[in-house]
Amino acid sequence: MIRQTLHDGWHVAATAGPVPEHVAGRHVPATVPGSAHLDLLAAGLIPDPYLDQAEAELAWTHRTDWRYTLTFEAEEAMADERIDLAFDGLDTVATVELNGQPVGTTANMHRGYRFNVGDLLRGGTNELTVSFRSALAYAEEVEEQLGARPHSYPHPFNMIRKMACSFGWDWGPDLQTAGIWKPVRLERWRTARLGQVRPLVTVNDDGSGRVEVRAEIERAGTTADTELVISATVAGREARVTVPQDHSTAVLVLDVSDVRLWWPAGYGEQPLYDLEVMLARPDGRPLDSASRRVGFRTITVDTTPDEIGTPFTVMVNGTPIFVKGANWIPDDHFLTRITRERLARRVDQALGAHMNMLRVWGGGIYETDDFYDVCDERGMLVWQDFPFACAAYPEEEPLRSEIEAEARENVARLVSRASLALWNGNNENLWGFADWGWREPLAGRTWGLGYYTELLPRVVAELDPTRFYATGSPYSPDEQSHPNDADHGTRHEWQVWNQRDYTTYREHVPRFCSEFGFQGPPTWATLTRWIHDEPLTPTSPAFLLHQKANDGNGKLHRGLAPHLPVPEAFGDWHWATQLNQARAVIFGVEHFRSWWPRTAGAIVWQLNDCWPVTSWAAVDGDERPKPLWYGLRHAYAPRLLTVQPRENGPALVAVNDTDTAWSEQVTLHRQRFDGTLVHAGRIDVDVAPRSVVWVELADPGLLSGEAKEEVLVATSRETRAMHLFSEDIDLAYDPDPLTAEAVAVDEGYRVDVRATSFARDVAVLADRVAPDAEVDEMLVSLLAGETYSFTVRTGAQLDPAELTGPEVLRCANDLHQGGGGTG
Repeated sequence: MIRQTLHDGWHVAATAGPVPEHVAGRHVPATVPGSAHLDLLAAGLIPDPYLDQAEAELAWTHRTDWRYTLTFEAEEAMADERIDLAFDGLDTVATVELNGQPVGTTANMHRGYRFNVGDLLRGGTNELTVSFRSALAYAEEVEEQLGARPHSYPHPFNMIRKMACSFGWDWGPDLQTAGIWKPVRLERWRTARLGQVRPLVTVNDDGSGRVEVRAEIERAGTTADTELVISATVAGREARVTVPQDHSTAVLVLDVSDVRLWWPAGYGEQPLYDLEVMLARPDGRPLDSASRRVGFRTITVDTTPDEIGTPFTVMVNGTPIFVKGANWIPDDHFLTRITRERLARRVDQALGAHMNMLRVWGGGIYETDDFYDVCDERGMLVWQDFPFACAAYPEEEPLRSEIEAEARENVARLVSRASLALWNGNNENLWGFADWGWREPLAGRTWGLGYYTELLPRVVAELDPTRFYATGSPYSPDEQSHPNDADHGTRHEWQVWNQRDYTTYREHVPRFCSEFGFQGPPTWATLTRWIHDEPLTPTSPAFLLHQKANDGNGKLHRGLAPHLPVPEAFGDWHWATQLNQARAVIFGVEHFRSWWPRTAGAIVWQLNDCWPVTSWAAVDGDERPKPLWYGLRHAYAPRLLTVQPRENGPALVAVNDTDTAWSEQVTLHRQRFDGTLVHAGRIDVDVAPRSVVWVELADPGLLSGEAKEEVLVATSRETRAMHLFSEDIDLAYDPDPLTAEAVAVDEGYRVDVRATSFARDVAVLADRVAPDAEVDEMLVSLLAGETYSFTVRTGAQLDPAELTGPEVLRCANDLHQGGGGTG
């Protein structure tokens, strides 16, 4: 196999549509892999699409056609040689021509295409052309052909196999990309090649590992078929089989007696083994090869009905896992800017917040190999949606065959991944059919049910029988129940944020909550880098363009008002809404964790952003952690104390997500904000590994008193919980409870903070004084007389006093009298 990459020397031009004069007729250098927007940006022809109101200014690109051209040198095909033009990904509706002759067409971003071009390739100079149609125009034509189906947001993204959020979402821009978004190459080969290699990796009952390699072979068809030999090696074991001349499949089985098990983060190590597969002629001359890294483990989901309903408990190597996770969206709207290093930083941030699962959400893409590599290496479980989201999808052509092709390709591609925990049929489409008023406009037309209940589970059963398949999220394994029933399967909790206060999380005890969340703006440095309104306010034009949620600011206000003062100054509003976002999600996570094993997982919406935006993310579009990220790190900590309501009153809940028993005496103090002790007590906790216990707070002295100026503190050796008796707006906080000093240290500064009165959720918003500045901790509550030292890492030379100024050193208290900065 000889591979010739075709990445250098491309040009792109707009060929039709409402193209501005300064772009029309221009042929600009194109980066491949890449997209037309990025090429125009590099050429200085458009503003950065994320800047201010540029997104709206670039709406003309929605209906523009593009042509990519490349001139390259090649050798003429030999008589016994097969030459394929291989595209790993085209975005999206394209016609491919080589030397002026049609090669083929594409209409699916989620799969690759191969074309036999041996008859068209010239010896010497060749011209390759890829012409892209407007994806929106194509989707509208398919909608006209098949009949409209309900969908969220304005564009018919359900009529084309393209990243749905490319057309805009309630956190994403409407910037409809086009281009050669994955590698392209010529592949020259003889006799046969490996068309597909699927290692099914399991662990036997005796603890030994098993790899069953299923291979599909494509023969060139240029010479008479011959016998072939295929071999596989892993962990020092080898298997070899002969493939008869009239066969195109082979199965090799390797048993490994002394494997080390792969575990998710927090449960053990992640050993990976190199698997090598070789296709050769009978005389041993190699034809093709493939490499994979595999991890030995078993992963399934327990949905065995119980006395409550139907659980949804992830099991790894027979061990039940409480899933601590987040939903994952594409990390940049322009996908080709996402590097392996960026993905590693993002997954490391998830691990830093004690997460063990990322859900690849169905409005995005099947992620890149780099993403799964990083997750395999770090023990981050992956829940993989098939790309269907928030819409009714036709089950007719031209979509159906493309959907089956993409499913087959991607299931086969990902089957070897140790981190891949389960396949999921769709995001919210079962729920949409049940509750969102789809039935009448559908008028009996197909909406995707056949994909989720027949096609996709059939593909998974055939190609990846080692993994669990869920029909959707949310869904009820008990088919008689509502898809969002809290007692069955998975639940999405969106009444909070859309309609109700976050305290109503406690009204439901789901078996597994796979979506819930609350909005907040990006960090100050990210916000002010991309938005330059004067003045900058929650209703200024560019800020509003970067707030995509329906009535988003109204929901922020209504979600804030019952808990914290609603400031007038924008700087205070920014801090208050970020803090309230963190508070809301922490509230939900602690509630869900307190009900383990009845509730078996919490996957917050969402870890990351794809551009600078007010959203549900914990990490903003410039990769900066928001206060929510620190809140998740607290709420997902391996050991957690939290006060939760139970049938007989408040209880102290101790959560032990470690392999070691947790036994100690927890001290309880009720004290005034000024530090005066009101009442003290002790509770013995004895929590088995991976378990939760509740201890009723029966001592009346701990629960009665002056609720507006007192706090209950439960302290163990490694964690503590603070319980307040009213909302912040009703508490008698000292609005200026902190003194602080900052000093220079290696790699940054140390900020020493002392509380003269109870100070809730102390934060150092370091990015306000240096864009690269990041603090090691945030949302630290201090009792009167306590001190805490924050470390700020930055390469900037600062006046240390800036880090203790009113716009940087914040806490919940300072919102009560507008005590913070007004910037």
